[in-house]
Amino acid sequence: MAIRRQRRPFPLVPLIISLLAVAAYGRLISDGTPATPSKSVLASPLSSAVIRLNSSSPATAEEEKCEQSYGFLPCTTTVLGNLFLVLTYGFLMFKAATYLSEGSELLLEVMGPGLVGGLLLPILGALPDALLVLVSGLSGTKETAQSQVLIGMGLLAGSTVFLVTLLWGTCVIVGKCDIGPDGLAIDSTDTKGFSLTGSGITTDAQTSYAARIMAISVLPFVIAQFPKMLKSQRWERLAILLALITSFALVLSYCLYQVFQPWIQKRKLAYAKHKHVISGILKHAQMEALGRLLNEDGTPNENVIRKLFYKIDMDGNRNLSRAELHALIIGINFEDIDFDKHDAVDKIMDDFDTSGNDTVEESEFIEGMKIWLNEAKNKVPASGAYSNKFVSDYHARTREEHDQLVDRSDEAVESVVNPGWYIAKAVGFLLLGSAICAAFADPLVDAVHNFSNATQIPSFFISFIALPLATNSSEAVSAIIFASRKKQRTCSLTFSEIYGGATMNNTLCLGVFLALIYFRDLTWDFSSEVLVILLVCVIMGLFTSFRTNFSLWTCIVAFLLYPLSLLVVYILDYQFGWS
Repeated sequence: MAIRRQRRPFPLVPLIISLLAVAAYGRLISDGTPATPSKSVLASPLSSAVIRLNSSSPATAEEEKCEQSYGFLPCTTTVLGNLFLVLTYGFLMFKAATYLSEGSELLLEVMGPGLVGGLLLPILGALPDALLVLVSGLSGTKETAQSQVLIGMGLLAGSTVFLVTLLWGTCVIVGKCDIGPDGLAIDSTDTKGFSLTGSGITTDAQTSYAARIMAISVLPFVIAQFPKMLKSQRWERLAILLALITSFALVLSYCLYQVFQPWIQKRKLAYAKHKHVISGILKHAQMEALGRLLNEDGTPNENVIRKLFYKIDMDGNRNLSRAELHALIIGINFEDIDFDKHDAVDKIMDDFDTSGNDTVEESEFIEGMKIWLNEAKNKVPASGAYSNKFVSDYHARTREEHDQLVDRSDEAVESVVNPGWYIAKAVGFLLLGSAICAAFADPLVDAVHNFSNATQIPSFFISFIALPLATNSSEAVSAIIFASRKKQRTCSLTFSEIYGGATMNNTLCLGVFLALIYFRDLTWDFSSEVLVILLVCVIMGLFTSFRTNFSLWTCIVAFLLYPLSLLVVYILDYQFGWS
């Protein structure tokens, strides 16, 4: 993402030390089996220190055993114990996704968006899901893999359905604006509340292209399911192989499309430039010694904002014209940022001119500045929102975001201060995120499998609901933040990334899953799950491919598709015996 998130230290080293200590002195969570002297010389004196989550009798415990991951990570056969493990490992997978995202942003800063943004970033974004899908059927016997691979299918289906239903609908709600007479959403105007037909969002035409790509990405599912539709097992392995090849061919095509047509990265760059203009105007007001822009309690100082308005209003008519705004921008030092001054004036007018009379009145200027100041406070909370310093920090942050996205040449890369350090730091984040994914993907799958056994809830439904929340949380937060700005350009970026995430799930993650099925000679028996993915992607794909305006009622359609997906799988599998 173009927006750099505030990094918080994660106590990974203390956690690992704690786990090693547990491995040295005994298991943190017992599977309920009594300790015997033959297992350890220290078993007897430490038996009272073991935390037992299983209250069953020894006879029952003999029947219910769990296997420790890597020989030392905790395991249990109880409901609460496995719930704790699922939450713990899920949080670690969330942190892994965060590290991968931050490492990608650092690489983007040095290398530019063309190759990195188009080829590397989509793959890294899908890496946590892909690894979980891989380990779900990689270890154990063929019978064990066949039972656990349902977790991978649950994650695969759950991630895609989550993105295009729950997250899609949420972004429509937070990004809604009033719909004008022409049927288009009016930027930054939200006065009709939750009117199902009077409010909504508008995206651009390129966003609908991303939706069409998502709809096309379900082709490998159709190929893999084709023998089942014909009720023939003769061509099943050939169909799996063809679907596998098609999946990775689509991944390559999609990445190359992003490399040679990087319109998403260009859109981020345009937005970053606009934010830098905002921060430049705030910094200019601060440097003009007009007073503090924020009061002691952190609220915008309207008196100082009025002084700035009067200073810009050169003819004294209490309205800011385009010429006066253009003069303001020319008079501000934006360092070496190159942008169209007239386009910047247009964007400022879009932010401030709510009456649509092509001038900025005093009240409109005050309200617009309040929105800018609140955005600045939310962007740099660590610098002290009530001090003058936060304006300078916000200006520096927006400049940094611009530098991350600008399309540099090879010579421009050398001008980056200490690029070697940036590359080393980026590689460190990427390696750390990949290592956490690789280390805790298998324990998470085991915990979900054990939780399923303990609760008698099918593992598909657990992985469908729970795992996407861990692996997609970072992308979901970023998408909601962008949509909340209530602009057509930011909503377009938000929904483009949602469709892109679903596309990578349907291609890269499915390709990994199909490779497991083919090379481990597992049975392809996921008719109801495939049907759910096809229904959701095709319905939402067709629904969003040929329109750019979405009233608020459309979020209800998206939200209803999520429980409907679960209901369809339950009825087809457990009432009609499809799988």
